Amino acid sequence: MSGDDDGCECRPLGFLLGLPFAFVSLILSLIGVVIWIIGLLLTCICPCCLCVTVIVELALALIKAPFSIMKWFTKKIPC
Repeated sequence: MSGDDDGCECRPLGFLLGLPFAFVSLILSLIGVVIWIIGLLLTCICPCCLCVTVIVELALALIKAPFSIMKWFTKKIPC
């Protein structure tokens, strides 16, 4: 068992209830991939722009969103 788990390893109800939210965040993740690619291209053209770096970091957060949402949602549902 992991240290931050409260004794419940399997939460199928939380997983099933979180699927619609994960689907929406998956679409956001795909948008994040496009923003990330455009941001990397802009960073190569002008590496001094700080705003492009912030946009790339935001895109990375969007890419990780489905995993974060599923973890958060399954922890909210009791065993």
